[in-house]
Amino acid sequence: MSTLAHHFEEGGWGMYPILFWQVLAVGIIVERALYLYKSSINREVFLATMQKCILAGDIGRAIKLCSAANAPLARIVKQGLMKVNRPDAEVQAAMDEAALIELPLIEHRTPLLALFANLAMLSGLLGTVTGLIAAFGAVANADASSKATMLAKGISEAMNCTAFGLMAAITALIGFAAHNTKTQKLIDDINSATVQVVNLVVNNRSRIQLDESQAA
Repeated sequence: MSTLAHHFEEGGWGMYPILFWQVLAVGIIVERALYLYKSSINREVFLATMQKCILAGDIGRAIKLCSAANAPLARIVKQGLMKVNRPDAEVQAAMDEAALIELPLIEHRTPLLALFANLAMLSGLLGTVTGLIAAFGAVANADASSKATMLAKGISEAMNCTAFGLMAAITALIGFAAHNTKTQKLIDDINSATVQVVNLVVNNRSRIQLDESQAA
């Protein structure tokens, strides 16, 4: 830890903007990880449960199970099931409207990680360039006995900015890749599951009508 602090100090002022982007990136990585974990649901188990309830005409139980799941997929399906006593188009419209609310929340902030990765890398490059400019400028005006020391100090500042900028960028990019993959999987599961639930409703209207009062 003391070694890291020493390198940070040697990096000069250029380390602070890099640290700023690093802190923002780590904060978003943690926040998105928690949200996406809470949003996850076993699609196969959920669909099997919905199929069982719909085939039994027990829409009331299906709605209760959706409420208990408390995940984006469950909330979207719930909105469609609550309109099950209406025409098929209204069932689909209810799910589409709920999806317009849920999907942006799933995708929220993840793209910022790619931006912070680029900003951290560019900040590291800026620190590198300014460090080298300062080093060569100081050497040009220094006496012979101190030129080597001043040049080494300037190069050390530049290289520390480069290394720290790359570390911050790599962290943000790994977070972006992981969360983007999880986000796309959630969205694909939602798109697939909602279509299957709508098809179940459409193809089993005669069974659902037996218990449609529970969906009112």
